[in-house]
Amino acid sequence: MSAKQATVVLVHGAWADGSSWRPVIQRLQGAGIAVMAIQLPLTSLRDDVEVLERALDRVDGPVVLVGHAYGGAVNGEARSDKVRALVHVAAIAPDEGETVMAVFSRGAPHPMAPALAPDGHGGIWLPHEAFAHAVAPDAAPEVQQLLAAVQRPIALSCITTPVGRPRWHDLPSWYLLAEHDRMIVKDKQAFIAERMRATVIRRPVDHTPSLTAPDAVVDVIQTALRAVH
Repeated sequence: MSAKQATVVLVHGAWADGSSWRPVIQRLQGAGIAVMAIQLPLTSLRDDVEVLERALDRVDGPVVLVGHAYGGAVNGEARSDKVRALVHVAAIAPDEGETVMAVFSRGAPHPMAPALAPDGHGGIWLPHEAFAHAVAPDAAPEVQQLLAAVQRPIALSCITTPVGRPRWHDLPSWYLLAEHDRMIVKDKQAFIAERMRATVIRRPVDHTPSLTAPDAVVDVIQTALRAVH
């Protein structure tokens, strides 16, 4: 498989949408790499996996599947045999029978991380200041304000549903470890990456490098593409 033959499928995390990959998409397309960004509904883990599977059905050929944060859990549930490799970007990756919340809650949180609690409709929102303090502290203020304005809530069931056997048990995996992450601290990421036996690339970036350090994200994706050739 060559980089030109593969499609990179990007899966966003909570409170975001596919546009959070814009700088990464631009760089991949500029390199001649086919790319697709999924729009998760964030209404349940099952709903999100179904949306991803339908999108994968549309891809002609092999896939390198890239997930940010919660997107790592969704990617682990994808069963399409088109997926040849996984790239995790500061991602949560539960093992069989675990929930996203169980992994996310492991260890002490960063002091700037927001507390998470559902509203009366079962949706979890972030306070606006969390985007500057924890989600994307390295972004320009106008980007932080935009992220807060367009955030989408994640349903409680997305993070409390146990997962099946994740694909990272059977596929080569890469993990971009964000050393300055305040949402999923680096020690937690290191635990996740170690148990999946991923190839780890550490970078001094925040929780959302797709926006604040896109070159670092693209470098990892291209490494995965070359390795599965």
